[in-house]
Amino acid sequence: MFVKVCGITSEEDALLAVAMGADALGFVFAPGSRRQINAEQARDIVKRLSPDTVTVGVFRDERPERVTEIVNKIGLTGAQLHGREPISEVRWIRKRVQFVIQAFAAGDPTLGASANGPADVILVDSPDPGSGRLFDWTLAEGAPGGIRLMVAGGLSPDNVAEAIRRIRPWGVDVSSGVESSPGRKDARKLRRFVKAAREAGEAIENDERPLAVAESPFDWEIDEIAGY
Repeated sequence: MFVKVCGITSEEDALLAVAMGADALGFVFAPGSRRQINAEQARDIVKRLSPDTVTVGVFRDERPERVTEIVNKIGLTGAQLHGREPISEVRWIRKRVQFVIQAFAAGDPTLGASANGPADVILVDSPDPGSGRLFDWTLAEGAPGGIRLMVAGGLSPDNVAEAIRRIRPWGVDVSSGVESSPGRKDARKLRRFVKAAREAGEAIENDERPLAVAESPFDWEIDEIAGY
């Protein structure tokens, strides 16, 4: 089970998340977020990390040129698009960065067609991203099979195992659920979250229904990092 910790705002939290077992870190560049970080701050953090650490810039309805500029200037691994970006923009960005995560709100009627898009990972989030609120997990059932599906929205150490058992995603994404205060990650919550996610992931791998993992159009090392 691939674990992404989002909303990283400091070097301390970045190193902590990696030490607790996170596979990827997310840096939010979307205006209005309580966890927004600027490119200079993110670059200072990323240069302290191992080159093997997967790093993702999170954007919402940003100009495609600006997305690729920030990702490539900082040296991030990829971009996460969290707005209403048209497929043409997602495709344009994907040609210029290593990989793209495209987010959909739970219940979005366009989710069912996401497998036909250029994104490498599809993320299903709460209709109110960043709120830390749970959504009706049955709304994730609209996601097509054969994709790398990641789920976010109100996940915590106490409910992530149930979410994994019910939705059977390829990965999980957490932010406020592992914080002691907005923007500050908590070591004990991080440890519990990663442990619960890993154990639940191992359990569903051993039952009769395999995780749906699509063939990737490129040689992305994320499968090796995630243990697949």
